Formats: sequence, structure tokens, C-alpha cells
Amino acid sequence: ASFLSQTKDPVDAMGGSIAQSQTYASVLSAPRPLPELALVDQTGEPFGRTQLAGRWSLLFFGFTHCPDVCPTTLSDMRRLRKSLQDLPGTEQPNIVFVSVDPERDTPETIASYLAFFDAAATGLTGTLEAIEDLTGELGVAVAYLPDEEGTGYTVDHTAALFAVNPNAELAAIFVPPHNLEHMASDWRTIIAGAAR
Repeated sequence: ASFLSQTKDPVDAMGGSIAQSQTYASVLSAPRPLPELALVDQTGEPFGRTQLAGRWSLLFFGFTHCPDVCPTTLSDMRRLRKSLQDLPGTEQPNIVFVSVDPERDTPETIASYLAFFDAAATGLTGTLEAIEDLTGELGVAVAYLPDEEGTGYTVDHTAALFAVNPNAELAAIFVPPHNLEHMASDWRTIIAGAAR
């Protein structure tokens, strides 16, 4: 699978603007509340906006049958989280994988998939409508395409990472290519800026 560029700017999609900053990430000048979520996690428990409250999170949209972008990004996110372990727990990124393939990605499938990358990560799925509500609000591009064999499908999707603050608000967006050193530095800058 390849990743798509955003078809609409995720910041514009939420009515925000980018702050002038010394980061590689796009930091919103004023964080924007996420829409209500009607998803389930990898244990089958309901997951809404309130589950993102109280700590910093890093959202990534993908699917478990992804051959390249998703495994690489999830591995990078795990390494990023480990590089930030000196931060207080609520400031370390809570890794959240949101499936854009609810037909194949059941909670059980997501749980098995995430176990290969980061047992501490949260995996989310839900109805196609619930996922489209979230991807539409954040400007995440998703396209379902026939696979090369013509026997199934694959999903092209935005590979951006979305930093969500402890108030369940979008605070910043990391666009690919993802450089771990830059992301770790930016994460610390974003957290420090939010504390002001």
C-alpha cells in the first residue's frame, strides 16, 4: 500500500490555523477538539473522546493488511515512545492505531497485529460510518482499491500522525516522511508549549 497526501488540509478541515514554530510538525495555534468518537478498542470495549483525556496521544490511521507503511510507522511510533520515556507518563505519547478497514480489522485482529509492534498501543475500529466521521473531520484521505491479484482490496491512506493533547484536542500533525529525531524534539517542544 502507498500513502496518500491529504486531499484536504487536516488543519483547515477542523477550522484551525498553524502556529509559527520551530518544529517540523505542524502545530495548531489553537488546539481543536476532536469530534465525538463511537469506536471500540482491541478488547472490544467502547472508546470515545473521554478515553483520550488526561494524557498526550499520537493517532495513526492504517490497516492490519498493510504491507509497508503501517508496519514501518508503528515501529517508528514505538521507538519514539521509548525515546521519550524520561517524560512523565501523561506526557509520553499514548500510541493509538485507528483502523480504516473495519471489514477485516476486528478487535481481535487488531490486538494480534499490535502485539507485534507495541503491547502498550491502543487499537481502534468501529463501523465504517464512525471511522469516516473521524477521518473526515481530521482530513485523513482513504481510498479502497482492488489489490494486484484482483481477489481483494487494499487501502491507501494518509500516513500523517496526529498529536492529541490531554483535553482530547488536536494539537499538532506530523506529516511523512517521519524522522524520529525530529519527532522526539518536536514532541518535547509541543508539550512544553502546551504547558505555558
